[in-house]
Amino acid sequence: MSTAPRVLVLGGHGKVSLFLQPLLLAKKWDVTSVVRNPAHEAEILALGKDKPGKIEVLVDSLDDVKEVSDAQRVLEKVRPDIVVWSAGAGGKGGPSRTKAIDMVAAKCYISASLAIPSVRKFLMVSYHASRKGYPPWWTDEDRKAADNINQNILPHYYQAKVEADEHLEALAKKRLDSGDKQFQAINLRPGTLSDKPGTGKVALGKTPVNGSVPREDVARVAAALLDRNDTRGWFDLLEGEEPIEEAIDSLVKTGHNGLEGEDMERIWGRET
Repeated sequence: MSTAPRVLVLGGHGKVSLFLQPLLLAKKWDVTSVVRNPAHEAEILALGKDKPGKIEVLVDSLDDVKEVSDAQRVLEKVRPDIVVWSAGAGGKGGPSRTKAIDMVAAKCYISASLAIPSVRKFLMVSYHASRKGYPPWWTDEDRKAADNINQNILPHYYQAKVEADEHLEALAKKRLDSGDKQFQAINLRPGTLSDKPGTGKVALGKTPVNGSVPREDVARVAAALLDRNDTRGWFDLLEGEEPIEEAIDSLVKTGHNGLEGEDMERIWGRET
């Protein structure tokens, strides 16, 4: 991108986004932050203070996104190069709203974004156990922990997120197969989120299920993944001991495949 990238951040007032947007602005990137509540506009705009990038707020409710055309309307207005989904119902409104935001609206934005050639990157913030398969690096304890999260603790959230995650992977494969070798679908999958200060050091890639990570470091990893042109796929994330840039570099160089253990024929075949 020769000019400053324009980033559309969905869920602009979320805790991860509040850390992420200043990092993007510091790179001289321009940000359009989508929020539902107009009362948050001043707080979002303040993130741009003394930053070289420009930030603007778009008040638009994800609750109203029922069709791909609803997302398309926003994308046509903003014309982003990069789309970040860091939104969610956050448990408010019960299972029906979780489905409406985390699955329906997310899938609409994925479909609309990946249909636009000028959108070069789509980053989804998901969560660690959002998968139907078991990666080979998980132990029996990891499997039990993931099953407990997905079946007993967060069943509606799991159903919504895994549907959106697989939708992104399927459409990314379709775009790759159509000849676009540059597009990046990035799925960042943190463990339990904490409000502790970030350390800039993480465990990224083949991690266990149980563990936490500061939201500040989730934002730092997201910004670092977006800053490169060679990051694609699923990245599990916990707090750890490796500096973020080194952790990403190591995964790219070794060809890390975060989708190991998934039924790729099923996932890729779902959108054909």
